Amino acid sequence: MKKLQSFFWIIAMLFALGVQAQTTTKKQNSQKTGINIADYALFGEKFTPKNVLSEKAMLKKYKSLKKGDTVTVSFKSVIKEVCKKKGCWMNMDLSSNQNSFVRFKDYGFFVPLNADGSEAIVNGKAYIDVVSVEEQRHYAKDAKKSQAEINKITKPKITYAFQATGVLIKK
Repeated sequence: MKKLQSFFWIIAMLFALGVQAQTTTKKQNSQKTGINIADYALFGEKFTPKNVLSEKAMLKKYKSLKKGDTVTVSFKSVIKEVCKKKGCWMNMDLSSNQNSFVRFKDYGFFVPLNADGSEAIVNGKAYIDVVSVEEQRHYAKDAKKSQAEINKITKPKITYAFQATGVLIKK
């Protein structure tokens, strides 16, 4: 009987150590990312920001993609521009005068029209896209560009595209 009690005592201690180790790991992971979700407003699907890339790391990832490639990823950057009509797209800074053009999955959510300059974390799929002249002109119109700027768009553009399932914007 004492052997059985000792056995259960050892099992209980090992279980307690395992739970403590998992808790410590979770704390370390949240400290690694340094992201406090309470500081952000959520748009779209809820997600936990893990392995969030910086804008420079994301630019490097885009440069490794070919047309047709898709990669699921999260990255953090500053919103350079938001659609001024509905908030249905945004441009995020990738550094080196590069942007990621972010649209929202299934047109299922929008971001605030005044989110320009805010820090954001996007979660979804990154890919390379070729945007037609007509589509570029549509986006320029949405961004309230002048007719002269719109008329300067004369050829298709290769872009770093992103389809976000969720967006966290710093409050």
